[in-house]
Amino acid sequence: MGINLAKGQRIDLTKTNPGLTKVVVGLGWDTNRYHGGNEFDLDASAFLTDSEGRVNKEEDFIFYNQLIHPSGAVEHTGDNRTGEGEGDDEQVKIDFSKVPSHINKIAITVTIHDAEARNQNFGQVSNAFVRLVDEENDREVLRFDLGEDFSVETAVVFCELYRHNGDWKFNAVGSGFAGGLAALCRTFGLEV
Repeated sequence: MGINLAKGQRIDLTKTNPGLTKVVVGLGWDTNRYHGGNEFDLDASAFLTDSEGRVNKEEDFIFYNQLIHPSGAVEHTGDNRTGEGEGDDEQVKIDFSKVPSHINKIAITVTIHDAEARNQNFGQVSNAFVRLVDEENDREVLRFDLGEDFSVETAVVFCELYRHNGDWKFNAVGSGFAGGLAALCRTFGLEV
């Protein structure tokens, strides 16, 4: 079993886990019972940013319509439209050895598709988590349970993986945004 992190906690990945190059970032959640007439569709995305926290090129944004970065460093394994079942609802695979040198940080986010039109928000989502698994041996390195402290937010930055002095580190962010995917895109410097 890996390390359980609290919000805001940072942990070294590659220095304390020599040889760790390929990881799977597993994301999961449950939706609370609600009678709004619409199903929930939560979507994971990865924003590959420079040292200023900005996405420089559209191909540095990985999501359900652009699953693989041209470098092969980041791959979204596909959209799960229901979130049903146990375990990870969506996954993002990262190969640290292939991350281009202009990328300093990989922000992993989850948004609610059509949240405004469907009158949905993260206050209706529970048991949200992110876990990082060593792809080579399927060992869970760490886990961050986000807790239930969201209300009207429609987008959440679950975590960040970032480069520091040649090593990769993990930051348990758990920060919510209103405005869904469009707001996140603007935050990371993409035009919507």
